[in-house]
Amino acid sequence: MKKLYYKVDKCLACKSCEVACALAHSITGELYKVLKEEKISLPRKKIYSSRGKNFPVSCRHCKEPKCVEACMAAAIKFDQDKGMVIFDDSRCVGCWMCVMACPYGAIRPNIKEKIPIRCDKCKDKDEPACVKACPTAAIIWEEEKEEKK
Repeated sequence: MKKLYYKVDKCLACKSCEVACALAHSITGELYKVLKEEKISLPRKKIYSSRGKNFPVSCRHCKEPKCVEACMAAAIKFDQDKGMVIFDDSRCVGCWMCVMACPYGAIRPNIKEKIPIRCDKCKDKDEPACVKACPTAAIIWEEEKEEKK
């Protein structure tokens, strides 16, 4: 299974990944219309800066996700076969428990839609939009690495 990795020393905080993400999740797929749409498409990834470093933050699709445990409506599940956290917005009650439970701050509330948003690895595409958009190759899409013990 493929996973997103980040080289923070290469990140310029240009936010190209955020724009590409919002665009990829928009209804029309056109930047001008994304800015004018009634339902604004928000990026599932966010870039934060601290102490001269830039940090892309997005869902890590944890093997034991705290967001799944916290979801009282069973709107979030971990799919073992796909190796990712799956969200069913039709079940979501907008309690934001998943937002509070995520230890990485990777789930953000979409206040207007009353649902949480998080990276879905552009599930309908071969490669996430953020990877293609990164001008410095700070975002890497490759097979999952084994954890060091």
